[in-house]
Amino acid sequence: MKHVAKKRFGQNFLTDQSIIHSLIDAINPLPDQVIVEIGPGLGALTKPLLKKIQHLHVVEIDRDIVSWMQKEYASNAITIHNVDALKFDFAQLGSRLRVTGNLPYNISTPILFHLLENLAHVSDMHFMLQKEVVERMVAQPSTPAYGRLSVMLQYHLAMEYLITVPPEAFDPAPKVESAFVRCVPHITKPFVADDVTLFAQLVMAAFGQRRKTIRNTLKDFLSDEDFTQLNIDSQLRAENLSVKDFVHISNYISHKP
Repeated sequence: MKHVAKKRFGQNFLTDQSIIHSLIDAINPLPDQVIVEIGPGLGALTKPLLKKIQHLHVVEIDRDIVSWMQKEYASNAITIHNVDALKFDFAQLGSRLRVTGNLPYNISTPILFHLLENLAHVSDMHFMLQKEVVERMVAQPSTPAYGRLSVMLQYHLAMEYLITVPPEAFDPAPKVESAFVRCVPHITKPFVADDVTLFAQLVMAAFGQRRKTIRNTLKDFLSDEDFTQLNIDSQLRAENLSVKDFVHISNYISHKP
């Protein structure tokens, strides 16, 4: 199929066969698993996945690609969901879902947060993303890449940076390097926030002005006395706090009289 990539959908189609092989090996799809591919495009992952499994669900917003897919694949092998991935209800497909895809880089972070809302139904996720985003996902405290995305995803997921993918592996070539990442929901969270909504608000506030100290960014949540009680230096910045620290602060606030 001759398809002109659409910028509004963030389309860059993976074409390097050796890299595609590496990605399929990393996913390791098994015949009876329920796998959902986001943004299947022209089939770089779709076709090798269908050689390994009995049935595949795909989420594709581009109607031109959907029309092509309906002719390209046997209807009993694939279910096409012609919908925006940000609005897709993954829970409708059951439990222990394995989710994968070459995510549109322009909406990759919102998709990741949308999937957090569906984690109870997800077994694991493997995504191609902008390299910078993957570096932020797996970043450790007190490093430049560490931020809100790192904390929120690491709270819910164990993540592993798998493969770096150069621009020339795609058509059209993006202006940035890409990377493939594995995300597995924690079976038992290392640290549990008693109020997850408060935890999320706290993390957002702390990183809202990341060059400021947490004494300033969290002044609506904590007093100087609170920092003393928590045994946390109020002159630190958000990037210096671990996921454990944020959970500790959140639970302290949620139990304050």
